[in-house]
Formats: sequence, structure tokens, C-alpha cells
Amino acid sequence: MSKLLVLSVLSFAAISLQASGKVEGLQARGHDSRIDLRWEPIQATDIRGYDIYRAGSREGLFTKINSQVHRQTIYSDFIGNNDQRYYYRVKIMYQDCQRWHPGGIVTAATQAMSEEELLSSVQEATLRYFWEYGHPVSGLARERLGSKDTCTSGGSGFGMMAIMVGVERGFIERADAAARLLRTVRFLQDKAQRYYGVWSHWLNGRTGETIPFSRYDDGGDLVETSFLMQGMLTVRQYFQGENAVETELRRRITQLWKEVEWDWYLREKDGKKLYWHWSEQHGWKMNHAIGGHFNECMITYLLAIASPTHPIPADCYYKGWCGEPPKGYVNGKEFYGYRQWVGWPKGGPLFFTHYSYLGFDPRNKRDKYCNYFENNRNISLINRAYCEENPGKHKGYSELCWGLTSSDTPGGYTAHEPRRDNGTITPTAAICAMPYIPKESIETLKHFYHEYGDRLWGEFGFKDAFNLDKNWFASSYLAIDQGPIVCMIENYRSGLCWKMFMANPEIPKMLQAIGWKIDKD
Repeated sequence: MSKLLVLSVLSFAAISLQASGKVEGLQARGHDSRIDLRWEPIQATDIRGYDIYRAGSREGLFTKINSQVHRQTIYSDFIGNNDQRYYYRVKIMYQDCQRWHPGGIVTAATQAMSEEELLSSVQEATLRYFWEYGHPVSGLARERLGSKDTCTSGGSGFGMMAIMVGVERGFIERADAAARLLRTVRFLQDKAQRYYGVWSHWLNGRTGETIPFSRYDDGGDLVETSFLMQGMLTVRQYFQGENAVETELRRRITQLWKEVEWDWYLREKDGKKLYWHWSEQHGWKMNHAIGGHFNECMITYLLAIASPTHPIPADCYYKGWCGEPPKGYVNGKEFYGYRQWVGWPKGGPLFFTHYSYLGFDPRNKRDKYCNYFENNRNISLINRAYCEENPGKHKGYSELCWGLTSSDTPGGYTAHEPRRDNGTITPTAAICAMPYIPKESIETLKHFYHEYGDRLWGEFGFKDAFNLDKNWFASSYLAIDQGPIVCMIENYRSGLCWKMFMANPEIPKMLQAIGWKIDKD
């Protein structure tokens, strides 16, 4: 389907039937099984939020449909079926609970969407977490819904790529996206604290100061920085315009890339293993070496070796990342009939197969152990097969309801995997497997959407997780779970993030230095 047709289908079709009221710019837009509302933010300090009202006709009785005061200027009303027209109005709620007159009435109808249209709809809604909910000062990605000034460096890198996808899909104007990204990059360069060029895991999106992630983790976080740099290098290749904004954006990203002192994080002069954390107050107290097990950190070694100014030796890939001998890295066993070349038994949390591969394209290339596209594909199938087998007898698990990774749970944030499973399913896990196993992933996306959408869907797309044993559906959104959804759907659809990241001239040289081999088609 042409990009123009996608834009036509997804364009706002708001019908304003009343001009009076205090809520400005109210719009309604129909999607498959849902209607999305949006309106202009109110510039006042005493606003508690908004109440949303729905009726079956313009003259009908308007009933409040939000159970709690809604704090965003986007609302997604999941209807559950199509060809249904509804009418909406929004009221402002103030601290003293007084209500102003509602804004104008708008209407829209749900409409069936093709598979491609639904994927676009999911991407666009998920992107809103970064575009609409990005920090108002820096543009950085907030750690999670409600985290105020606490922003995430790694999640911001994912968000940068998601914004790029938004431009390509026509969700955002290119000039607006470039300006937002430049504001963020300026903030990262001019205000954000760095430690030998490395950013902290959490930082204040208003001041740039480090927010400690834990007692001793109050300095540089090399892994989160690698996720951020993966995002910046990807958008550097996309925004190649000769105008002042895109030129400055590329220049600043290149300078930040050069200023990351990857070699410092080897800790020792002749070290072969990178270390995750360094703190001005506590030094190497965290003592967390990276490598020896397959996890989300491959991109850290790849970028460290690719660095144009502070590279680590290429042999660190095998000696540090893989470990020599690679006892904890190599697997070679079969699970559910699928061979797993490297990684924990049955693969571990699925984000291991996502974070390093949002930009880095694992297709048609291999190190001396495996082709990582094939390995990640099989780990995805193993995760799915485990949920289908369902040895823990959890409610809902099936070939359509699967996906174990790290996410929120009824008891707090934790990791889920076939060896450690409490019944929590996380949409990002199965959806981000789409480049590896598209048929299975898309079937599961549709299942989540149509079966659980009234509880699992919100203004920023799929909520973080659900657990049917506990009849629990998260109200939360996390940057590190939302960003990969946009990027990995796009890598399935067009390979855009892969193409842009791999186009950086430093990447092929790095792969050659390590000794990666290119597979023949």
C-alpha cells in the first residue's frame, strides 16, 4: 500500500459540531475497534486533569467513560467492534474540583483496518509516548509514565529511532522531528552530566543532572549509553538534509560519538572486558563486567570497537564479550525442536534479542559462533513454544498469547523467561520478534489487540504487561518497552532502522576488524 494511502486512511477526520467551551482543538479519529481523541494542552498550574464524556448521538446523554481523572491530552476509547459512531466532549478538572464548560463536541466512527493499516496505527499510537510525552525541556524519554523529570538515556535512544520512523511513516513532519531531536542532542551535549563521555542511566530531563539508579550507580552507564548512541547514529544517517538544523544535528552527534571514551571503561590498560559502571564518588564499586553471557549488551562492544577516537581492541569482542573460553556464551542445544547456538537455556528474557538489534542488522552475517538473526529467531520460537506448553499452568498462555521478558508485574518490575515465569505476559516481547517470526508475531499482536484491548490498550498503545492469573493489567508504560515496538515493527516492514544504522561508515570497518563473515544469500 502506498504511503499516500496510509496517510489518507490515518488522517484525522474530526467533525466539530460546537465551537464554544474551554477545551481547544478537540479532535476524534476512528481506528480499528477504537476512537482516539486529542486536544490542546491547557496552560494553567491548577489543573488536575480531564474527564471524557461519550454519547451515542449529538443530542444523547453524555456519560463519563474515564474511571480516574485523565492527565494526558490524548485518550483512546477502545470500543471493541467496528462501524460504531460516537460523540465526545472533554471537561477540565481543577484542583478545587470545579468544572468549566466542556469544549466542542466531536464525532468519529470505528472502522476495520487492513493488516498494514493496523501496524501503522499501533506504531503511531506507541510513538506518542516519545513525541507527546517526551520531557518538555529536553525532549528526552521519561523513564515511565508518571516519572516526571526522571529520564532514561537508553530509552531516549530508542525514542530517537522511533521519531525517525514517525517521519518516514508520515506521522510527524520532518522539520518538527529534526528540531526536536536537535533540542535533545543539544541538551545531552551542553547540559547533561557525562563521565568520560558516558551518560548515566537516569538523568534529570530539566537540569541534566544524574539521578542515581541505585546506591553506587550514580555515574556513567556504558550499556545505556550504547543504546543512546545506537539511536543517535541511526538518526544521523537519516537526517542528511543541508539545512541548518539537520547539519547541526549531524555535527553534534558526531562530536558526542567522538567524546565517548569507551577505552576508559576497560578499567585496565590492557583489559579485554568492558565494565558497565563508573562513578566519580565510588569508582568501579559496582564491579559489573560486561560479557561472558549472551544478553542485551552486544551493541556495547560493537560500538566500542567502532569508535573513531577511543576504540577498544577488536579482540575484545571474543575475549571480553563472548569470553574465552565461552562457557557461558555458547549453547548449541535444542529446545522444542529449535537449535539455540548461543545464550542462556531457552534464551532468557526476549529483550536480549531486541535492544542490540534495533539498529544493528543481524541478517546475512555471522561471527564464529552463529548468525544472530537465526539465533534470535529460534529464541523467539522457543519462548513461544514454552508458553504454548505452559508448564506452570498459567491462565491464557497459548500459541497466540506468549512473550516473556522484563517488565512490570503485579509485584513490581522483574525479569520473566522460560526458567523464571510468574504468569506475566509483556506485549513488547512478542511484538518485537516481528522481524524474526513475522507471522507468529502479527497473529499475537492481533490477539492482544482484539482480545484484551479494552484493558490492555491506552493512549500510548499497548500497556506494559498483564497477568491473567491475577486478573491484572498494568496501567504503566516504560520507554524501554515502547520504543522497540515502533522500531522492530518498522524493521519488519521496511528495515529502516537497520538500513540507517548500518550505513554509518564505522560499522562495516568494525565488523571486518572483528572478523565477521557475510553469508551468501
